[in-house]
Amino acid sequence: MNKSVTTKRDCIRPAGRIGGLSRFHSMRTGVTNPLLLFSVVSIGLLVILMLLLPGNDASRVAGERSDELFMYCAAGMRRPVEEIAAMYEREYNVRIRLQYGGSNTLLSQIKVSRVGDLYLAADTSYLKLAADEGLVAEIVPIATMSAILCVPQGNPQNVQSIDDLLRDDVRVALGNPDQTAIGKTVRQALQSLGKWETLESHVRETGVFKPTVNDVANDIKLGSIDAGVLWDSVAAQYPEIEAIGDQVESLGSVDIAIGILTSCEQPSEALHFVRYLTASDRGLPVFERMGYRPVQGDDWAEVPELTFYAGAINRRALEPILQEFSEREGVEINTVYNGCGILTAQMRATSQDHVDDFPDAFMACDKYYLNTVAELFQDAIDISHANIGILVAEGNPKGIRDLADLAQPGIRVVLGQAEQCTIGVLSQRLLKSVGIYEQVLQENVVSQTTSSALLVPSITTGSADATLAYETDALAEQNKVDFIKVDSPLARAVQPYGIARASKQKQLSKRLQTAIAGSQEQFETAGFGWQSQQSGSASNGLDPQATSRPQPEALP
Repeated sequence: MNKSVTTKRDCIRPAGRIGGLSRFHSMRTGVTNPLLLFSVVSIGLLVILMLLLPGNDASRVAGERSDELFMYCAAGMRRPVEEIAAMYEREYNVRIRLQYGGSNTLLSQIKVSRVGDLYLAADTSYLKLAADEGLVAEIVPIATMSAILCVPQGNPQNVQSIDDLLRDDVRVALGNPDQTAIGKTVRQALQSLGKWETLESHVRETGVFKPTVNDVANDIKLGSIDAGVLWDSVAAQYPEIEAIGDQVESLGSVDIAIGILTSCEQPSEALHFVRYLTASDRGLPVFERMGYRPVQGDDWAEVPELTFYAGAINRRALEPILQEFSEREGVEINTVYNGCGILTAQMRATSQDHVDDFPDAFMACDKYYLNTVAELFQDAIDISHANIGILVAEGNPKGIRDLADLAQPGIRVVLGQAEQCTIGVLSQRLLKSVGIYEQVLQENVVSQTTSSALLVPSITTGSADATLAYETDALAEQNKVDFIKVDSPLARAVQPYGIARASKQKQLSKRLQTAIAGSQEQFETAGFGWQSQQSGSASNGLDPQATSRPQPEALP
């Protein structure tokens, strides 16, 4: 990636591979040195002895360095997950220890045990429940699947519809709705059709409820029952099973996702595997080959890089969030802070011929500048807002009270440059709203800056008497300046975050959006007001196909 627009000062780069990821490169087979082998064995015996000593903390350290991840996995995903886990172990020598069961059964186990690293559910509703109870930190989408009516090959009982499941001569197997995602989905679908209670009674009398979707599939395969409901992806894995008609609309579809548990002691390693599992060129082709409909995944990279453009106003709030995110995810974030006019001009210049140089995400100082490149972004959400007011030297020596005073003779004014930064555009709009923009520009403006970050120094150095600036920027110099609020609905900038349509790391960019949108305290500490409706760090990232974006807004 071309870093020509990124300065060292403007980049947040992890010192190296974060968490346990640095050792992945070293796990390669080769010729064994006998002396080295003896040394390794000796050290290993010493570690074991240390672990056996009572009260020794070595056991905790050893746990942090474990080459194993523990994953709860919905039974219907067994075949693709086992194949991907084996691929991952061969490549990185990290074992994925898998425990299968119905999605709800696994969730109950997680609630009780409070141990483990990952939870893959056959329906995101279980992950949302887990997130609401503080059991899941991040949620990453994988694929979708649909519930369909299935019978043994040849359909010996001539089952043609859901209504046929009620016949006395048809034995039915369903997933237990209190244990499995498939059972829950069928119950919800048939309740809406007014058929659930009758079918439930019939199954209890002549059929069977099973604890996993795989158990239902095996009963159909063996012919021990005459019909059942499976995920289309599970049915595709059994040549002995036949699907009946198109039941997608009547029985419903679900999203599959994986969550990183809050009990995970090695989140960087867990996220490394999750990125592998959901990569467009690693795990997702396995899901697709086995009948699942995968989401648009990211390209695989051991240490992904995100290029993130951010308006200068956001810097104080963003930097600690980005640092924490990069360390947890084990990724690099190349952040470019500047005036939004400059940033969007760079985007338009690179979007045509240099897609690889285009940022993965953009957080503007105000929606105005994201709107100017709206066709290049998706999934935009509002994060925060900042008040705009008049900034003067401490004590307000010129006695400035409102916008009209900026037009008084002899008042030296500095403004942001409208073509280069958001504060310039919003200042222009404010001054035009009271009819003094041209007068102030021609008679009192002594300079114009390319970034909001340059406005406060113009006051603290005495080179100007007043400027229009963000209240957040004034906080750093609050002992040297006074901030005069402007009573106007136009005196507010709203900061949105959008994901580039051209990004090859959309899922990672979505998780960064989620992390930022879950950082209310950090933004409020930096002087921002809060806009995001997101209530928690795991509540987003579940709609990878969304294409909502702001609409262009014209200046008055």
